Amino acid sequence: MADTRNPQQRRRIMQSVGTRNTTPELTLRRILFAMGYRYRLHAKNLPGRPDIVFPSRKKAIFVNGCFWHLHGCAKGQPPKSRQEYWQPKLQANRYRDRSNLRKLKGLGWSSFVVWQCQLKKPSAVMEKVAFFLNNEKENRST
Repeated sequence: MADTRNPQQRRRIMQSVGTRNTTPELTLRRILFAMGYRYRLHAKNLPGRPDIVFPSRKKAIFVNGCFWHLHGCAKGQPPKSRQEYWQPKLQANRYRDRSNLRKLKGLGWSSFVVWQCQLKKPSAVMEKVAFFLNNEKENRST
């Protein structure tokens, strides 16, 4: 399947995708703040620079975009064009994610992954995040 954009348009679109303060991340931050939680952002000293960190609890939350981290939902499917480019890139993201979660666990941190598609149901996310933050469970991914 051919790309519907010319190379300049595709380049501009891809360059506009940020890694910090994304819409899903801002949504989760608003939810956490409304729940009364206070947190730190993008901890440079931790593997993977978690999006949201609770240092006193040693808990970290990653907000993953479904496309970029190959979630199993409809948005998490790789493009049909240029698979020789996209497959290795997206698989490397998944490998790095797993590696960072293992490193965090090795440092005594618990981690939690919230997927972009899950934020369409804020009440469900609130419940899962509250459970994660208030319990001594190990790493969890939803």
